[in-house]
Amino acid sequence: MKKTIVEVTSILYIILFLYTGISKLIDYSIFREQIAESPILMPIAKPIAVILPWVEFFVVFLLTIPRWRLKGLYMSLGLMTIFIIYIVAILMSNKHLPCSCGGILQELSWTGHLVFNTVSFFLAILAIKIERDLRKSNYKDMLNKLNNNDYRYA
Repeated sequence: MKKTIVEVTSILYIILFLYTGISKLIDYSIFREQIAESPILMPIAKPIAVILPWVEFFVVFLLTIPRWRLKGLYMSLGLMTIFIIYIVAILMSNKHLPCSCGGILQELSWTGHLVFNTVSFFLAILAIKIERDLRKSNYKDMLNKLNNNDYRYA
């Protein structure tokens, strides 16, 4: 059951980041313009517009490889944290800015984005905790197996 939670969370993040990354690249000029309209992101809009979709694709890559999944979950958590901070800043500014998320996620209100990202944030935390526990358990099992084998020579 625990492994399933990690797998499902990873798949959800893979779908999310793959979808938003592709949407940003397909509508790159719109994505770049929307970021440039944000008073928060205006000074760094160009680098973000170029880098963010590729960061999302990199996270997808990490999440698809079991050995690197924990790193991918940490990066997912980091991205969600940044997105949540940005959304809170937008909500506090009372500006009606367009969303630059890409695809159907643009249809969400800023409050809807905050709820979606907060749920995603807590899913990442849960998946990270479970994945770390599973890895510790696997490591302990491996050590026990090694200790139970008698490698002493007569």
